[in-house]
Amino acid sequence: MAISRGYFGIGVEGISKPMNAGNLFRTAHAFGASFVFTIGADYSVRKACSDTSVAPKNIPWYDYDNLEEMQLPKGCKIVGVELLDEATELPSFFHPISAAYVLGRERGSLSPAMQEKCDYFIKIPTKFCLNVATAGAIVMYDRIVTHGRFARRPTGELGTPEPLKAHVQGAPIKRRETD
Repeated sequence: MAISRGYFGIGVEGISKPMNAGNLFRTAHAFGASFVFTIGADYSVRKACSDTSVAPKNIPWYDYDNLEEMQLPKGCKIVGVELLDEATELPSFFHPISAAYVLGRERGSLSPAMQEKCDYFIKIPTKFCLNVATAGAIVMYDRIVTHGRFARRPTGELGTPEPLKAHVQGAPIKRRETD
């Protein structure tokens, strides 16, 4: 897996199904998330049996009882994943270097209070709402494609990816002393 620039975390507000949370956190662990979180979750992490990677034992996991408790690193942008008219469609969104993505409950939206905290909103261009874990996986995949270092895609189906050029360290910066 290519190393992505910056860091990201992903979480859910008001989730009630442990299988969805476990699947999301397992996928976050696989994509290299720096942390995962829940806000007002109505389940126990011990019941998230779909998380076979045991993400909460391998990456930081934060369980906030409510939105007021939520603390994120300084400079971290909050990106709400929500089907809003004003949301940017995911293929047109440039992911912040430092971001926390938050998805809503299974049968609902992000709370108005959570929406107030969001710096950006993105939506996946689908005909209808997706499963929480599936939506999170698509967002994380798009992030690593955006910030990772991958070979450029071919322009046609018979093409081959352009090989990556080796990274070259730039020359040292020399500073002139002034009198």
